[in-house]
Order: sequence, then C-alpha cells, then structure tokens
Amino acid sequence: MKVSEQEAVASAARELGVFLERRKEQIARRWADAPLFRAVFTDSRDEAVEACKAVVDALSEVASAGSPEDIAAPGFDQVREQLGRMSGSRTRTGAGPAQIADEVAALRAPVVELLRAEATDASAPEVAERVLALTLLMGTLRLVVMRTALGSGQELIARQREELLEVATPVISLREGVVVVPLIGTLDSARSQVVMESLLESIADRGARYAVLDITGVSTVDSLVAQHLMKTVDAARLMGAECVVSGIRPAIAQTIVHLGIDLGSVVTRATLADALAYALARQGVDAAPDAGAP
Repeated sequence: MKVSEQEAVASAARELGVFLERRKEQIARRWADAPLFRAVFTDSRDEAVEACKAVVDALSEVASAGSPEDIAAPGFDQVREQLGRMSGSRTRTGAGPAQIADEVAALRAPVVELLRAEATDASAPEVAERVLALTLLMGTLRLVVMRTALGSGQELIARQREELLEVATPVISLREGVVVVPLIGTLDSARSQVVMESLLESIADRGARYAVLDITGVSTVDSLVAQHLMKTVDAARLMGAECVVSGIRPAIAQTIVHLGIDLGSVVTRATLADALAYALARQGVDAAPDAGAP
C-alpha cells in the first residue's frame, strides 16, 4: 500500500472511530440480536448490549489510532478476555472456528447500514473509504477473536490434562501412617511431577510414615522413569516418610539391571501386599492373615 493510500486509510479510520463512538448505542443494540452475542447472553439482553458496547469502544479506540489492521492494538486489550469467554462459550455449544469467524464477520453489516444511512450521499467517496476502513477493522477483530479462542482452548486443554493426571494418580490412605500410590500406564515428566506433589501433600496432611509406590500397572521402566521414582523417594524421605516400591515384575527387574540403575537405597517388594505387610510390620502391626478366617 502506497503512503498516500495508507494516509487515506488512516484518516478514514479515524473518522470511523468518531462515528463508532457517536453511534455506539445503536450499534450495540443491533449487535445484541446477532448470533455471536445472542447465543452467549441468553438470559439478559441488557448484558448483551453492555458487552456489545465494550466491543464498540475497543473498535473505536483502535480506529481512532488510525491503524485498523493492528491486531496488537492496545484497544483490544480491554475486550480480549470477554471475547475469549464468548468464543469459548460458542465452542462449548458446538460452534466450530469457521462458524465463529462468520458470526464475527456478520457484525459488519449493521454498522455499514448505519454508516450509509447517516451520509447525505451514500455513494460519496468518503463513505466508501470509511466502509473500507470498517472492513479492515472487522477483519482484525475476527483475527483477535480467533487467536483468543485458540489461546483459551489451549489453556482449557492444559487444565483438563492436569485434572486427568490428578485423577489418574490417586493417593490412597489405607490406614493411619500408610499411603499408597498405584501407578498405571506411562510415567512421564509431567505425571511424575503430579505424583510427587500429590504424595508429598498427602504425607504432610495425613502424617504418613510409609508410602508405597506400586508400579504393577506401569508398562515399561527406563532410566527416566527410574530417575523420577528415585526423586520421589528422596523427596518423601526428606518429609520423614519411607517409600516402598512394589510391583517390580521379572521383566522390569531385568530391565533395571541391564540399564545399570541402582535402587539399592530403595526398599522394594514384589507385590503390593508384600509392601503393605512391610509397612505394617515396621509399625508393629501384625499383617499375617487371621488363622480363623475362611
């Protein structure tokens, strides 16, 4: 775009900014009935109108700065969170990115109608320039909405992943002083961190003296997994609890030996029952089955 064209667009954008501020109430009331806002603010139209006004204010600020194509314009900061919530709400109701983009694009038409209705000559060049500036501005708004939606989606996925990790790694209190962490599946860095945090919190909250890490359900053990286990054992020891690792199957035992991993400082038992019997015996509790039991 040539310098003269850029100046023309900037000038038209500034005039558009004044128009948006002047017609904010009318624009907001028209937008409140548009699918993007109506589908989100289902209980109160007044809330939808206020949300629309906030978006118009942001667009007016960006346009008044003369840079309708600036996606990083400060004017968008005040509505970025709101746009993220709106697009997130639309996503949860089944609307895809293309539909959300179309709904944002549909906000342009009511503003164009007001622009042309206010002009003495709707076909005048200055009207066309303002419509062009509006088109650029609404295109930028669409990009802001989509980027915000993607960012919100990634944050939601991250939170859900953390919640799933916590659910998949429970800390079970079997009796006073003994907790068990049954591990199933793959033990990567992220999950290992969750295991350590959950275990240490449980040790502190329940005053546990013994913690059993049962890896019966862990498919493979490599040097990284072994390191994670050792760090967890060391951290628990610093908290005053002794860790017992159980569920070391023959294949895993061979792998540990072949890798040259030293678990000499860690108490290990073949099964969870053996580990529990050890922990109970250390507490002076007889873990042997009742002779009169069937």
